[in-house]
Formats: sequence, C-alpha cells, structure tokens
Amino acid sequence: MYDFAIIGGGIVGLSTAMAIGERYPDAKILVLEKESRWAFHQTGNNSGVIHSGVYYKPGSFKAKFCRDGCQSMVEFCEKHGIDYEVCGKVIVATDAEELPRLENLYQRGIDNGIEVKRISPEEVREIEPYVNCVGGIRVFSTGIANYKQVCLKYAEIIEKQGGELRLNTKVERIVTSGNHQVLETNNGNFETRFLINCAGLHSDRVAKLGKVDPQAKIVPFRGEYYELKPEKRYLVKTLIYPVPNPEFPFLGVHFTKMIDGSVHAGPNAVLSLKREGYKKTDFDLKDFTEVMTYPGFWKLAAKHADEGIQEIIRSFSKAAFTRSLQKLIPEVQSDDLIPCHAGVRAQALMDDGKLVDDFLIVEGEKSVHVCNAPSPAATSSIEIGKAIANRIPAQSHLQAAVSQA
Repeated sequence: MYDFAIIGGGIVGLSTAMAIGERYPDAKILVLEKESRWAFHQTGNNSGVIHSGVYYKPGSFKAKFCRDGCQSMVEFCEKHGIDYEVCGKVIVATDAEELPRLENLYQRGIDNGIEVKRISPEEVREIEPYVNCVGGIRVFSTGIANYKQVCLKYAEIIEKQGGELRLNTKVERIVTSGNHQVLETNNGNFETRFLINCAGLHSDRVAKLGKVDPQAKIVPFRGEYYELKPEKRYLVKTLIYPVPNPEFPFLGVHFTKMIDGSVHAGPNAVLSLKREGYKKTDFDLKDFTEVMTYPGFWKLAAKHADEGIQEIIRSFSKAAFTRSLQKLIPEVQSDDLIPCHAGVRAQALMDDGKLVDDFLIVEGEKSVHVCNAPSPAATSSIEIGKAIANRIPAQSHLQAAVSQA
C-alpha cells in the first residue's frame, strides 16, 4: 500500500513527488509513467525557457508560481550543476500600433514584481543588433535551462527519498476500494491512499477514470519550430519576443537561444489531430473525434478563425513562416531555417469555448488532479509541487495514514 501515487512522469509529476517526499519523509510514494523515459512529452519538447512571469495576470497562479519558480529553478540548477543561463530577453514592438500594448506589458511586469525596463530601439539593438523595432522592454530574469536534466535530477532525489519510480506503466482503470484506490495498469495493480494526477495531455481522462470532473477538456495544439542553421546563429544573442496579441491565446513566433547554443524560431500553434501528434501526419480517431464533437472547440474556432487560418498557413508554408520571423529580424531568409522538433501543448478548454488561462487544479475526495499546466509549468514546477503538497494536509484521514507509515 502506497500513501501517495503520482500518475505522470513529466516535470510537474516528478516535482510533486519530490515535494511530497520532502514534506512527508516517512511516506511511501510511487510515480507511474507510461513511457520508457521521464519527460517524454511536453517537458521533453518545450523551449527550455526559464520564464519571468511578465505576461501573466497579477494575482493568478501563473504569475505567482512563475515569479517564485524563476528564482527557485535557477537556484536548483545552480545547486545541482544543471546547465542554465540567465540571459534575459527583449520584447519588441515592430510598429507604432503595438506600442500601447508594449506599455501595458511593461506595467504588468511591474505589477508582478519583475525587473523590467523600457528601452529605445537603439538600446534594443545594443542587445540584439539585428532586430527591427520601434520600442522594447528588457526582462532581466528570463533564462534558459536543460529541463530534461532537471527531471532526471528530480527522479534521482525521489529515489534517494525512498520513492518508487516505474516507467512503462500505464494506468488503465482506477477503482475505489474502502479508504484507498486501486490503480490497474498494464504492469500490475497498485494500491494507494491518495492519488495525484499529473498526466498532462491525458489529465482530463485520468480524472474521469477517478470519477472526478476535470472541469475542462484537453485540446492538443502542436507548436512547430525551425532552427537557424549554425552559420546564422549570430543573428540572435538571447531571446526575442513580439508583443503578444491579448485577444489570441498564444504568444506568436519568436526566437529562442537554447542551452546547447542553437537558436529555435517559432512556434506556430495548430490543432493536433492526435494528443501526442508531433508530426503533421499523426492522427488518432478517438482524439480527433473528441475534439470535433466538443462544442467548446467550435466556439473557440469561430472566435479566432482569422488567426487560426494564419497559423495553418504558416504550418504548411515555410515562406509564410519566414515572413512572420522577418518582422522581428529582417535578415532571416527561408534558406536559413531548418525544420526541427515540434511540441504538443495540452490546453484545457471550457464548454463555453474559453481557454483555461491559468493552472487548473481540481480536488477529489482522495485525489488532486492537475488538469491544466501550460507554460510556464516547467519554470514553475518546484513551486507547483510545493503547492500541491501543501494542499494535502487538509485531508485529515491522510495525516493519520502518513503518521502510521
């Protein structure tokens, strides 16, 4: 019998297991991951950015977790010798119409307690010589890290705490039996007093297995990237972002210096026809049917039809993708771009067509379900893990169980 079982071996699941192990050192903890390695999906395919929290609504989970997580992630990487760099980033307006939105973003950064600075086009070009802009802000605390290394270190710490880690183990059924739950998997059954669902792209389905309403449906969006060929990496020194459109839920294409020295350009954002669909040709009938029959998706599609069409065009037209990048760096040419990996974002969508814009954590009687953990989840993972661990003491039966472990 385990005291805690965590479903999902991405960065949020592992950080949660680590935080619970620190809070309850005598507890029996189990982490189940259906893939053959940790950080296989969202974590292993993200941009590697340590976000500052400049974009997020003041007072939201995103803003708080990200601001605190930015600091705790840097400290964790420093302590454990994980590759990282606090390089900062610039957010730039490419025309005068974007300047009011840039100012709003600056004020939001101030409201969130982040070190930001207005900078002129000349000051932007001192940092990023090839950028085209009419104004910008500098965000000093943004960085880059190797999140796969972070996850491996989380797993190592969990094992040192006495936790049990199991790969290649997919939860297929959850049965409540008395004061505990039975997780039926392809690798046997496991009994636990308390369940934490960090299943990412499948978090809504896992919640339903546990008879908990996830309050939203996961709709997968694929983000496709190009990489600057090595001889063109000099065009980008740090991270370069456009001013986001507040009416559109994605940030827009940008340039990201990676921890290995490469430079990625993107992503776009297109509906994936499979929850784990990293290629344009990937298709899963169940995943596709769920989205196509979900009223919330069609309400979202109607609201953002114009932007959605542009994203699809960029997906199939390298020339269109290049033109989007040239708004930031005019020198970039199509021949400078090499296709690279894509990622899939697990985006929670409500019945009314509204995207869940914050972390969504749903509590069951003997469970906690992380049903939306979008960017900046990797940056915030240590803080999210702590927050979930802090919720558990409210369960009095669990206190007794852990004290008897």
